[in-house]
Amino acid sequence: MINRILSSLFATLLVLAPLAGNSRTKAEIDRLVAQRLAKMSLEEKVGQMAELTIEALADYPDGKFTFNEKKVNDAFEVYKIGSLLNPPYTVAQTPAEWQTVVTRMQNLAMEKIGIPLVYGTDQNHGASYTNGATFFPQNINVGASFNPELAEEAARIAAYETRACNIPWTYSPTVDMARDPRWPRVWENYGEDPLVNAIMGAAQVRGFQGPDRDNIDANHIGVSAKHYLGYSMARTGKDRTPAYITESDLREKCFAPFKACIEAGALTIMANSGSINGVPVHSSYRWLTQWTKEELNWDGMIVTDWADINNLYTREHVAADKKEAIALAINAGVDMAMEPYNVDFCTLLIELVKEGRVPMSRIDDAVTRILRFKYRLGLFDCPNTLEKDYPKFASKEFAEKSLRAAEESEILLKNKNNILPLAKGTKILVTGPNANQMRCLNGGWSYTWQGHLADRYAGKYNTIYEAMCNTFGKENIVLEQGVTYVPEGSYFEENLPEIEKAVAAAQNVDVILACVGENSYCETPGNLDDLALSVNQRNLVKALAATGKPIVLILNEGRPRIISDIEPLADAVINVLLPSNYGADALANILIGKVNPSGKMPYTYPRHQASLTTYDYRVSEQSETMGGLYDYNAEVSVQWPFGFGLSYTSFEYSNIKVNRTSFTADDNLTVSIDVTNTGKRAGKEVVMLYSRDMVASLVPENRRLRAFKKIDLAPGETRTVELTIKGSDLAFVGYDGRWILEKGDFRLQVGNQAVMVNCTATAKM
Repeated sequence: MINRILSSLFATLLVLAPLAGNSRTKAEIDRLVAQRLAKMSLEEKVGQMAELTIEALADYPDGKFTFNEKKVNDAFEVYKIGSLLNPPYTVAQTPAEWQTVVTRMQNLAMEKIGIPLVYGTDQNHGASYTNGATFFPQNINVGASFNPELAEEAARIAAYETRACNIPWTYSPTVDMARDPRWPRVWENYGEDPLVNAIMGAAQVRGFQGPDRDNIDANHIGVSAKHYLGYSMARTGKDRTPAYITESDLREKCFAPFKACIEAGALTIMANSGSINGVPVHSSYRWLTQWTKEELNWDGMIVTDWADINNLYTREHVAADKKEAIALAINAGVDMAMEPYNVDFCTLLIELVKEGRVPMSRIDDAVTRILRFKYRLGLFDCPNTLEKDYPKFASKEFAEKSLRAAEESEILLKNKNNILPLAKGTKILVTGPNANQMRCLNGGWSYTWQGHLADRYAGKYNTIYEAMCNTFGKENIVLEQGVTYVPEGSYFEENLPEIEKAVAAAQNVDVILACVGENSYCETPGNLDDLALSVNQRNLVKALAATGKPIVLILNEGRPRIISDIEPLADAVINVLLPSNYGADALANILIGKVNPSGKMPYTYPRHQASLTTYDYRVSEQSETMGGLYDYNAEVSVQWPFGFGLSYTSFEYSNIKVNRTSFTADDNLTVSIDVTNTGKRAGKEVVMLYSRDMVASLVPENRRLRAFKKIDLAPGETRTVELTIKGSDLAFVGYDGRWILEKGDFRLQVGNQAVMVNCTATAKM
């Protein structure tokens, strides 16, 4: 009894402890982990490998979240649970509410187990499960900015505000690559290119975790890069369905962003829910253990996604029952099971160890990785962080950074006769379903999983209509939406259209701002069967075009929706993607010319439903019509290509040079290019270096992005930009799964300038 009282007092004092200054070497951490592991029972070890949702510990009398004391006690005293996730009700909590929940759970873990809890949430674009936090544009916007500094800064602020909630772990960044526009999680990634995902993902790892992966300070949090690997490339385009991926694409493209995140210090990764080439990732020793832990010498931890071990027997049918599924996953390399509602994972895993079906060495390895993670987060020294120690939470400074990120990510795609920017006194009709709500600007993982309650929480921010009133004067703005979404409904649900009201309102304005796209969604509820923009929205634009008034089309969507029938009707097009709470203000600043747009397309925008591609397609995918009995045409037509984006100024490329015209795998190639702002406005330009292997033993790709740099140029200014890559960067993965750089010619291209270089020696890597 005395020991129990002392333990409780110790846990209470931990809440009041100052933020610990923690600085240990990797060797010191491993020594502490080994000492603690040696004292742990099998039950304690297995408990550390289990993660429950907070809702599993509660009841809901009269709809109110109330902890069930027996469930809480069992979780810590009986099952020794090592991790919890999610907010109560799965809706955003204030920092004070988070503090109440997490602190209580942490103190119980210290009292009952003596090992701190690690609490995780999906804080994906800011502290996005926190009411009042600073939300940044979604990752697809971060990719469109082509600015790694913005990516790192957004993650740094998200980490700071997450720690204000006493939460040390986020399931982010998402680096799956958005290579199929049908997929409902396009917007959670940085676009279709592996290099952009690698660079942005690594930048966010640094922003979230800080400079020292072994000593994460109280202003930073641990990451879980997800969803390892190949998750986005499902054959059907639907969430959590099987993927069939070539060895070269798996290594070169799918694996590369995760490798970059691990090399940047990522402490954990989350496994892909689905299967690749018939093999569920959760059961693959090759992908979970060999590729990450062994090949990269990575000492981090692998966690499952939501109840995914169960999928091995309920969906994938590679296991006969749950017990066999657990054995497959743990032996493959899973260290922590997100088993949200059931503690039978612990019971079954203990049985498996006693039966010899899961070796004790695998348990010890997993728990070592989990304990190492907790030591690196400083949880043993300071299990709780206090809201009062984060005075910059939701500060004006953070808001300005979010606004800047939105401004740099919104993309000008069309500007016929330079209709934009608009003059101050312009009379504007703001119309369309995305004109006057916050939900569609934020997207999923915003206050709730589906983002469907955003308008309850984000009332202090500006919708597009409100931002236009603030910028152009309310007397100049008319709101008549014509098409509206069902409040808090599914993303595709629309009310009966009132297009005639919008057409009537258009008679008395100079310009129509048609705000179309999607409502918020996340994961499987965002699956679709038709990639075209809704019929109601397209009919609205067509009816408005018949008035003869110029149309500025605003696309606010998580993935590209087909608009080829209405794009020709628009005089200007801006794709704002999912710019979050300050996105409407950013758009208004662009429309009035206060900000010069600089975003670039992070994915290829398709023109037709049956013509889907990425910019790095194999050269044989595009050909002219073949004569003969059967005509064959593989020509691809797109609405806007990857990397496309206009500005209110113009840029000219000239004088491309390379430091050497012949090279080997070990050489550095430095390409220099002169970029001149030939317009009358200051502007930002993304300088992109592409390569093309002219002849290869595998059909070469059309081109691959190898480096990029965003620069700011004054009117008339010329800057020489240098982009450096290694010769080995031009290698590819062959049929045998090995990297090879082959002798021969390569074209290096920046803008409309190109230079040829020659590899003089074949090298296998």
